Amino acid sequence: MDKIHLRDMAFRGHHGCLEFERRDGQMFYVDLALGLNLRKAGLSDDLNDSVNYALVFETVRKVVEEETHNLIERVAEHIAAQVMEAFPPVQQVDVEIKKPNAPIAGNFREVAVAISRMRSGK
Repeated sequence: MDKIHLRDMAFRGHHGCLEFERRDGQMFYVDLALGLNLRKAGLSDDLNDSVNYALVFETVRKVVEEETHNLIERVAEHIAAQVMEAFPPVQQVDVEIKKPNAPIAGNFREVAVAISRMRSGK
């Protein structure tokens, strides 16, 4: 399966189980891999035969910046569902959400959740 990658998309969101996380917000970084057949687009050089990744970016932005969830697992699940719904050519979506400022007492780079979702019957 061919892939379109959107990496390290940065958004300020209000997700977390603690009240201050939802109130103050923090940065989240999202990676997406869209699985679809890109042969037709590669031959035609026509955006209509692919997926407009500017629109994919906007879909992800709305979920991260305009919604509030306790768990980044839920954020990832909603991103996957919105992308699959809005972009029918996408047969699989891999979502990774990184939360570098998770409220953990210790030294770490980030907490991340990664999910992969496929269309039913595939």
